Amino acid sequence: MSSKGGTALSRRNYRLASDTDKPKVTGIVSEKLLSDYLHHVFPASSKQGPASAAYRKTLTFQDLGAHLEKLLAEDNVTEDSRDQIDGCLGPSTVVLDHSSGFEGLLFVDDDLLGVIGHSNFSSIRATTCVYKGKWVYEVLISSQGLMQIGWCTLNCRFNQEEGVGDTPDSYAYDGNRVRKWNVTTTNYGKSWAAGDIVSCLIDLDEGTITFCLNGQSLGVAFSNIKTGPGVAYFPAISLSFKESVAFNFGSRPLRYPSHFYAYTPPTTDLTKANRLLGYLKTVLSTSIDTQEEKLVARDGGTWQIQGDPTILVTLAHIFNHFAPLMCKVYLVEDVLMNFLLSILEGGGSVDEHPLIQQLLDLFWLLMEDHEVSECLKQLMMSLLRAYRFSPIIPDLGFQIHYLRLTTAILRHEKSRKYLSITFDVLRSVVFFYIKTPLRVKEAGLEELIPTTWWPTRFDKEGKDERDTREETSEERLRRRAYERGCHRLKKRIEGMSHTHNIRSELQVQILRLMLNNKDKGTGEASRYIFLNKFRKFLQENASNRGNPTVLCPPEYMVCFLHRLITAIRSYWDEGKRRSPGSISSEDAYVPPQLFYNGKVDYFDLQRLGGLLSHLKKTLKDDLAAKANIIIDPAEIQATSMDDLDEDEETGAAQRPSGAVAMGGALARPSWLSSPTLGRANRFLSTAAVSLMTPRRPLAPPEKVKIRTLAVEQRTEEDIEGSHGNDGLLLGRPFEEPDQPITEKSLLEILDGVVMMYNLSVHQQLGKMVVVSDDVHEYAIALKDTDEKIARCPSRRPDILEELQKSQKVFAEKLNHLSRRLAWINATIYSKEKMLDVYWLLQVCIRTIEHADSTGSLFAFMPEFYLNVVMNSYSALKNYFSPSNCIEELPGYEDTLAQLAAILAKHFADPRIVGTDIKDSLMQALASYVCYPQSLRAVERIPEEQRMAMMRNLLAPYEQRPWAQTNWILVRLWRGCGFGYRYTRLPHLLKTKPEDANLPSLQKPCPSLLLQRHMAELLSQDKDMAASFLNSVLNQLNWAFSEFIGMIQEIQQAAERPERNFVDTRQLKVCATCFDLSVSLLRVLEMTITLVPEIFLDWTRPSAELLLRRLAQLLNQVLNRVTAERNLFDRVVNLRLPGLESVDHYPILVAVTGILVRILVDSNKQGISRAASVLLSDPCFQLRSIQYLLGEGDAGDAGAASADRKHFSLHAYTDYISTEEEQKVEQMLTFLTEESKQAAASTAPTSEDDLCPICYAHSISAIFKPCSHKSCKACINQHLMNNKDCFFCKATITGVDDYTKPASS
Repeated sequence: MSSKGGTALSRRNYRLASDTDKPKVTGIVSEKLLSDYLHHVFPASSKQGPASAAYRKTLTFQDLGAHLEKLLAEDNVTEDSRDQIDGCLGPSTVVLDHSSGFEGLLFVDDDLLGVIGHSNFSSIRATTCVYKGKWVYEVLISSQGLMQIGWCTLNCRFNQEEGVGDTPDSYAYDGNRVRKWNVTTTNYGKSWAAGDIVSCLIDLDEGTITFCLNGQSLGVAFSNIKTGPGVAYFPAISLSFKESVAFNFGSRPLRYPSHFYAYTPPTTDLTKANRLLGYLKTVLSTSIDTQEEKLVARDGGTWQIQGDPTILVTLAHIFNHFAPLMCKVYLVEDVLMNFLLSILEGGGSVDEHPLIQQLLDLFWLLMEDHEVSECLKQLMMSLLRAYRFSPIIPDLGFQIHYLRLTTAILRHEKSRKYLSITFDVLRSVVFFYIKTPLRVKEAGLEELIPTTWWPTRFDKEGKDERDTREETSEERLRRRAYERGCHRLKKRIEGMSHTHNIRSELQVQILRLMLNNKDKGTGEASRYIFLNKFRKFLQENASNRGNPTVLCPPEYMVCFLHRLITAIRSYWDEGKRRSPGSISSEDAYVPPQLFYNGKVDYFDLQRLGGLLSHLKKTLKDDLAAKANIIIDPAEIQATSMDDLDEDEETGAAQRPSGAVAMGGALARPSWLSSPTLGRANRFLSTAAVSLMTPRRPLAPPEKVKIRTLAVEQRTEEDIEGSHGNDGLLLGRPFEEPDQPITEKSLLEILDGVVMMYNLSVHQQLGKMVVVSDDVHEYAIALKDTDEKIARCPSRRPDILEELQKSQKVFAEKLNHLSRRLAWINATIYSKEKMLDVYWLLQVCIRTIEHADSTGSLFAFMPEFYLNVVMNSYSALKNYFSPSNCIEELPGYEDTLAQLAAILAKHFADPRIVGTDIKDSLMQALASYVCYPQSLRAVERIPEEQRMAMMRNLLAPYEQRPWAQTNWILVRLWRGCGFGYRYTRLPHLLKTKPEDANLPSLQKPCPSLLLQRHMAELLSQDKDMAASFLNSVLNQLNWAFSEFIGMIQEIQQAAERPERNFVDTRQLKVCATCFDLSVSLLRVLEMTITLVPEIFLDWTRPSAELLLRRLAQLLNQVLNRVTAERNLFDRVVNLRLPGLESVDHYPILVAVTGILVRILVDSNKQGISRAASVLLSDPCFQLRSIQYLLGEGDAGDAGAASADRKHFSLHAYTDYISTEEEQKVEQMLTFLTEESKQAAASTAPTSEDDLCPICYAHSISAIFKPCSHKSCKACINQHLMNNKDCFFCKATITGVDDYTKPASS
């Protein structure tokens, strides 16, 4: 299928010594010796008959060309043209038919052999069909999703639902569902995984179709297929969204050749290339001894290019024919790659095989530039493919083979730089990927882990109980055997048998070569080429989140990240050894200058303070004052005119430290108007103003002109800087220590690594946790099935049989998953990888601390640093443990405290404007306080920061997202409130939790220290306390009213005969409003317990009002929830999915907690005030309080308490202590007594004397200046939110007491 003939470009002519007037001796080699040498290198073939040395024609360089042509012409047997192979129609080069042979939306690669599905179910066929004979093609599976691969005829019509195998004349194999398809479907074959190779074979003489997976036949899939006149089959595939494969129709050697025809290999070229390679090998293994006049055999492995003209001219003749062949994919893969691999076959380190370096020198010397570049490109592509699709076995022998050759090629400086420039980082990332086996058998996991194990004990709440004392001896033996197997696997993967971890060492070696910054001999050092490519790679992945063709697969990113971290740290520490004053990689961070001096391109990524153009405008004075950077007015104007590409061309210009400040404005240098500065004269100029302490000794005023360059135009000096130029670190703020950190290029790569983690690595790490979740799910299902089998009655053998089938399926699945989990824990969640992520977490923490110290300039920091801090901590906690213990990480306690300080400080930081990042910080803090260890870390941060955090949490709940901060306060209280020691609600214990690791399902761990801080703040700052509680009461009023409104709608919908379902979103919102009401009540309980005087000390201006509002709301809640056969009861009894959390218990115990606190646990004066306010509220009903203890209308409390319809606190003995029950009974007795007295003493009031707003209390206040009247409670509540009169809208200036004058 390859194209015929050489390249059209003319070649160098090496026949230098062939002029006839030259003497018959070449250099110092006599004619006879030269002839012997040439005959030895280019022996006549056996077809010409044996020619003894005596009769052989003397061969010189003049005749060599013709001699070689003649030898090669023997291979030109009649060219295998397509016409001669019968049974095939279509173009000789087979590719995918992207012009007419497809259905749906697909992305097809440039070579027309790779394809990615981009719609529901897309199909495409090849350009060539077959109608007789035996044929095969290979498909390289890049993703293991839903695909149907096989053959179809021209008549097949596909659509978005039906693809290959769904129509009568199409046949397909689907390794995702392990089935074969031809209109109907049956089980067939094995499941495939990414990295597998499927061979599709068709025998049109016998009428059969067979498939092979990785060279192993899966058996005949279809027989008696339709054949004969007018029937021809095309290779075809259907694939679902984002699935991808690559085809090989024979343009490259088949990985698993079969006795079937491939689509014709280039036989002639292949023979020719192999023959020329033979000549080359002979040259390498022969040396000429001019003294002895004889040829000497030598070791080809130590051959070096020397200036011997005889050998060089001989090689030039060989390359004259060999070079054009090396531009063809098939020959590069089949001939050259195998030859180079054979050189490295002997083992040993790559350095021990200098021949590859010599050969690459030879290539660059004797081949045209376009030939050598094409050849290297094809060689790297072949190596990538071979690496990616090599079969998985735990010792990874194949992959190491290809990595060694890649390393050897990249050691060659000229080749490395050429490949760095032309070769995409996206492609080379494949070299750092480690495949996960989906089929346990082939990876040899069954032998390594013969015994499998999974947790079998679960507590009430569905969590795995890790108490080993309760294990049976059999379980213990299994667990230990499994752990030993995991250990063996780990050892095998680390390659203990294979001179420790060769593969990862090779991968790091490849990266170290790409990051070499000392190879400046042939132009720019490799590191700067790599750096610019790497930035482009990040940009593509950041800006094309929805375009799968450009995106690097996340599983590759994960492996690339780990190798890159290792390479960066090794270079960083080498630098530290060279200059001991710099910092080590243990303390690495990214200095804040990178974020605002415009040297590093952050594309359009969001900054903490908003858009870059906006920040440049608003913070220009701070930049001048703190970092000596002055932004040209022209740039600000330009950015405001076109904010879209605001930071494409920011540069910097340094001015002398002797510049004088002139009213804050600096004279604009004349060169700014220079046309060379690029679009709109955008730049940053750095000026140190003499009023500030000079950072460097005063120098004569000289201007350093710096132009802004696009990423690919930057040179080493722009990055590393030179004398008097800080490069990437331009504009150091005063807070930043003046000490060298490391090579500046490494800082930019480190910044890129953090960005990469944010783009897709974290997400991918989370995906692999699914396996351990599956193990958990199946373990619960298996335990459940075992229990059912034990309970199954003997008279029902049919049920028993079904249960045993299920048991078998679950056990098999668990065996498979537990082995896969062992592999994942050994490769993805290994200790080394955990340390990498931990290091990244520490880098981000230090970077944030340094940026934070710059004050307002913190706003320039990209948001992803804060995201990575939160996500990497979450990964360490939730993904890497339990297989690795997070507490064992070095300095873990300190890191926790540093992270706590960051969350506590920045969740309400006014410098951060993005709502998403603010929400994330708030959620991170909320989950941080749910776990004892991280909560203690919050308690360890300095007191001043703790107080600031509590002050932010107690800010009024208006104009801000309050639900999260309220939830944080609730978590600090949970475990202290009335009946508030539960982890899950009592009525939910029997149901399965969605995820036992959720923060909300953690055991209560209240923080007495933070409660104390809250009490201090609320008791000292009366205004803050009043506004905070007013807002909490407002939100409670809103949340509970919304909840009641929604359950009314739900009740109506449920009663309607025509549609008996309720919108799930509505149910979710309803449940959320209920949860919010409960958590707001708990915050009120917390406040009233910690600082009762806010409500009960009536010398405080708003205390009485707050108490009245509280009583009003509590009465409303009680009345709604406890009314006989009410709405709340009916909706709770419907038990709708989504409303699981809505129940009597959580809301009633929260209300009871508040009532007990004010009516039982207060001082005498407080109790009487609370009782009078509560009883004077017109909504108060004693029946609601009786309901709590199952009394009231129910009558016989004892019998009814267990019944679901009648709630009683007595029924919750596990949740409510005896002491708490006694307090409720005491409260009920007290209120019964008080209400009797109140009823006896209340005199009837005429309607005219009642407050015209609430009609509940007597008029007691008169407004100034308008003289309208109401009760004190109504007007005080109104004035907390509004200063206008309730009736006439006049502005109220004061409120006086009002007493009704005595009647005349």
